[in-house]
Amino acid sequence: MASSPILATSLPQKQPTTSSPAGGFRLPPPPEKLAILLDKSESVDLIKQIHAAILRHNLFLHPYHPVLNLKLHRAYASHGKIRHSLSLFHHTIDPDLFLFTATINTASINGLRDQALLLYVQLLSSEIIPNEFTLSSVLKSCSAESVQAIHTHVLKFGLALDPYVATGLVDVYARGGDLVSALKVFDRMPERRSLVSSTAMITCYAKQGNVVAARALFEGMPEIERDIVSWNVMIDGYAQHGFPTEALRLFQKLLSEGNPKPDEITLVAALSACSQIGALESGRWIHLFIKRSRRIISVNVKVCTALIDMYSKCGSLEEAVSVFNDTPRKDTVAWNAMIAGYAMHGYSQDALRLFGEMQGTVGLQATDITFIATLQACAHAGLVKEGVRMFESMGQEYGIKPKIEHYGCLVSLLGRAGRLKQAYEIIKKMETEADSVVWSSLLGSCKLHGDFVLGKEIAEYLIGRNITNSGTYVLLSNIYASESDYEGVAKVRSLMKEKTIVKEPGVSAIEVDDRVHEFRAGDRNHLQSREIYTLLRKLSERIKSCGYVPDTNAVLQDLEETEKEESLQVHSERLAIAYGLISTQPGSPLRIFKNLRVCSDCHTVTKLISKITGRKIVVRDRNRFHHFVDGSCSCGDFW
Repeated sequence: MASSPILATSLPQKQPTTSSPAGGFRLPPPPEKLAILLDKSESVDLIKQIHAAILRHNLFLHPYHPVLNLKLHRAYASHGKIRHSLSLFHHTIDPDLFLFTATINTASINGLRDQALLLYVQLLSSEIIPNEFTLSSVLKSCSAESVQAIHTHVLKFGLALDPYVATGLVDVYARGGDLVSALKVFDRMPERRSLVSSTAMITCYAKQGNVVAARALFEGMPEIERDIVSWNVMIDGYAQHGFPTEALRLFQKLLSEGNPKPDEITLVAALSACSQIGALESGRWIHLFIKRSRRIISVNVKVCTALIDMYSKCGSLEEAVSVFNDTPRKDTVAWNAMIAGYAMHGYSQDALRLFGEMQGTVGLQATDITFIATLQACAHAGLVKEGVRMFESMGQEYGIKPKIEHYGCLVSLLGRAGRLKQAYEIIKKMETEADSVVWSSLLGSCKLHGDFVLGKEIAEYLIGRNITNSGTYVLLSNIYASESDYEGVAKVRSLMKEKTIVKEPGVSAIEVDDRVHEFRAGDRNHLQSREIYTLLRKLSERIKSCGYVPDTNAVLQDLEETEKEESLQVHSERLAIAYGLISTQPGSPLRIFKNLRVCSDCHTVTKLISKITGRKIVVRDRNRFHHFVDGSCSCGDFW
């Protein structure tokens, strides 16, 4: 084998030398000694000096040169000189299997996936048979499309049971979401499976929402082998697939075991779980943990952004703003999180101010996510002119093509403002077909503004074309009920039963003493139900003395007027508020989280409760936050 002196002109001419014991003559350095020096090299300069010595003394003709060439390649790669490493390969005549494998691995781990695959094809063209290390290296560069071909080679060369190769296959299939293929390879692996393959399978299960199978595999791993990556995958899997409480329990278990230590990825997943259930106290504890762990945890912009998002979604906008102001080197994602925080709390002007500051003072480019947040800000405040101008500027000024989420915000903005026909026309002119979420937004606006004719027309059209979710049926049922058309209500319910469509139940939650308490309408399962209902009766008497008249139009069942009033009194958010009042210190704020939109009567009642109790009550419903203080709401009764 021989190497071309391609780098000779750019390398220092100084090289290691040895002296003859007889008379001090300069002799070629022993290749074995140069190999040892390359293994121990701590600087690129030393590597270049050794490379120069190899070229000057024609050591590429030495029988030991293949080993020397391989070590030189690895030395350059280990010091980040990927161009030198690849150039060395390309100027080697007849590279052997070991140099091919090392170069493929270098390309793979440095993100040069296409180059790694081309090198593998070149290896096969040279009639060299790959080994387990070659295949495990090239698998790092495979996509869901290319892995099948490599898998065929794995079988052809009899390497299917090799743990490194099998782990690589599981990882590629798992990353591509091919659970069936990943599981086939995983099940055929030797009993002693690698940590990487087990983590890859947990990831695959978690991505597909099968957290039960993911947890079973996680628990089946020897405790000593669970690294922070496997813990992170499991915690994030719970958080991303609707099991935030389980995510926090697993996070607490990780901390109690003491090893491995959580990293920034763990914290982002745990904070996401707090955001989903409004666990403000848990989020504050994690924030304190982060402050105390600065020596071992990298508090980067991702962690700060997760804190901003958590505080915003848990109802403490002030703390979100504080974290945002203290975050150094804020990126676009951090700015987007803060703009979205202002928007969901109804501080629309602050959101638009921040948008302008981001563009002007800071000079960051707006993204499609930025426009979703700003359009939501306009929708929550009824800023129609500003919202339409913002939507139009996306394409005209920023070159961003509107997605269905942007159209959804625009339809919501126009619909809430009563411009139903205009919103309807926008849906019909959309380049992509509107989904059930966009249509439901317009349907809700039809009900809000009493346009039952258009509402029924849209709902029946959607049901006929099967562009629905449970909310579509519920809204149509509500429209019929608003007209006292209970035959229509019965027809919709019968249709839901026929199609096994279940209405999402309303659930309200409140966190007290680091524990989240959930309530449903008429719920009597709580240990303090007697005290809760006693307080509700007293509150009802007090707010009636303030002039409150129940809005029984909010009750859409065919009931007597008295029954409707009783039904309103036990809505889930009122139960949560009552529990908060008897379980927290007088004067402290209450934070309630509801999965559905707050009804008009509960909105009125919560304003009055805030006045007679002197409490600030923050309620997050499906659409936004409401801050109730001294008898008024931050939404200005526009929601």
